[in-house]
Amino acid sequence: MPLAAATPGALPQERLGLSAAISLAAPRDADRELTQRLIETLQPFGVFEEEEELQRRTLILEKLNNLVKEWIREISQSKNLPQAVIENVGGKLFTFGSYRLGVHTKGADIDALCVAPRHVDRSDFFTSFYEKLKLQEEVKDLRAVEEAFVPVIKLCFAGIEIDILFARLALQNIPEDLDLRDDSLLKNLDIRCIRSLNGCRVTDEILHLVPNIDNFRLTLRAIKLWAKCHNIYSNILGFLGGVSWAMLVARTCQLYPNAVASTLVRKFFLVFSEWEWPNPVLLKEPEERTLNLPVWDPRVNPSDRYHLMPIITPAYPQQNSTYNVSVSTRMVMIEEFKQGLAITHEILLNKAEWSKLFEAPSFFKKYKHYIVLLASAPTEKQHLEWVGLVESKIRILVGSLEKNEFITLAHVNPQSFPAPKENPDKEEFSTMWVIGLVLKKPENSEILNLDLTYDIQSFTDTVYRQAIHSKMFEVDMKIAAMHLRKKELHQLLPDHVLQKKETHSAEDVRLTAVDDSSLCLSVDSENILVPSPPGTQDRHSPALAVVAASVTNMQAPEVSLQQMNPSESSGVALSESIPQTPSQPTISPPPKPTVTRVVPSTHLVNHPLDLQEMQQQTYLIP
Repeated sequence: MPLAAATPGALPQERLGLSAAISLAAPRDADRELTQRLIETLQPFGVFEEEEELQRRTLILEKLNNLVKEWIREISQSKNLPQAVIENVGGKLFTFGSYRLGVHTKGADIDALCVAPRHVDRSDFFTSFYEKLKLQEEVKDLRAVEEAFVPVIKLCFAGIEIDILFARLALQNIPEDLDLRDDSLLKNLDIRCIRSLNGCRVTDEILHLVPNIDNFRLTLRAIKLWAKCHNIYSNILGFLGGVSWAMLVARTCQLYPNAVASTLVRKFFLVFSEWEWPNPVLLKEPEERTLNLPVWDPRVNPSDRYHLMPIITPAYPQQNSTYNVSVSTRMVMIEEFKQGLAITHEILLNKAEWSKLFEAPSFFKKYKHYIVLLASAPTEKQHLEWVGLVESKIRILVGSLEKNEFITLAHVNPQSFPAPKENPDKEEFSTMWVIGLVLKKPENSEILNLDLTYDIQSFTDTVYRQAIHSKMFEVDMKIAAMHLRKKELHQLLPDHVLQKKETHSAEDVRLTAVDDSSLCLSVDSENILVPSPPGTQDRHSPALAVVAASVTNMQAPEVSLQQMNPSESSGVALSESIPQTPSQPTISPPPKPTVTRVVPSTHLVNHPLDLQEMQQQTYLIP
């Protein structure tokens, strides 16, 4: 199996990334002690795997690697290749993702890539290799997803979940020392093979662009745990996924190449609480290639200019790993960066322990108003597919809510929950997601009428049409939506979920009883969060930049930081000059669509199954 690159020397002086390091200072004894305390804090969270389990994973991957080689030899023989070619045909199973980065947690799955020579087809992978896997007694839950955007075989091998992608290279044989970072390997490949190779190429490039791999890994373990605890770890819902968090940590390591993990965690929050989004985060200068593959480039692609939080993969073809980020999810993440900076400052001054950083804030005490989405299906298999589709489209609903002039923030909780059964006597599998809302008081009025009928109905229409188009839809697959106030959440959520750490509400809202046809609310103006325009800073890096036209008037809520006494800081400041990429001229925002909402009633009902005979529904914030 491919091994991680060797860790460079302790005090590298070379420049990594687009700019020179902010600090080359060596770690102090106090920094090393804080790092040890960080490790001790992480232990109970299961972010480190025992040596025995690591060895078990290695053995499993060796078995699969041998199966790949054996299968490729069999395919070669069946296609009557010369014996000399068969003996040296090779083939290899590479890993990528968290396992390859060395930051996987206990029980985590493994992402792998089967690389084969040019005479082995993708159809062979999904037929003969699939059948070969089926014969292995250690293999359970084997399934092929051939029509996916990135085709994959999923399986459980000896208790470890593994996803295997496939790529055929234009080579006669696959050598053991093959370096997938070589761009020439992409020549004459179909797009599915290029997508499959991308995970390995990005992961390997990240490992080659950090100055100290051990420090990078420990820092990334801490940041990933923090992101999961704070419910901002989800690419599909518009937050960041694993590779995006890895690139942010890698950029921090480049800016502070000699720092140990405790310092890097603190600097991570400093850098990205001050980062002037939508300037992109890049680990190296994008390189020009003649392969004519689409790359992220706002000079060429107008759509790239509207990305809100671009984090660009370092391997060709460069892509934005965070295209799902919305105005709301970006605001939430920036607020969390600022709170993380405040907490790590307290830790530095010995006023708090590392455990405070990983305390989960109570999402269900933070807002006054929530939208609850429920997805249900009659069987477990149908439910699994249905939930996957619904979850992949929730960001569309969030984007629609953000366009409402009276909604400042729509915060979806990445964690889903089992929903109570509609009929206890009927077998049904249900899942629900919760979206917290921050509302804005209308001008010259204390009363807000907020009708979300169009937004929610458009979302459910999209989901049903996609399900029908992909032939997934079955009778009794349903979506429902409802509005709940904070004090009503107990009707759907268990006490152990609701009774978490108390946090300040994002807004204070008093409900006003009105007639049935027009449910309103009264908003206290003094506590409404009104984002102010972002400031500007000098920028020094020569790389590409992007301006998101749709968010020029949005900024995350401010988070109060304790005033630091210079005598207590040991030379550490809360503010530093962060190298940024230059910005292009601002682009005028596109006009908002005019929407006419039909309001025939005020009750919430499930979406009708017959889209041709769709009834009007109304979703009001009462």
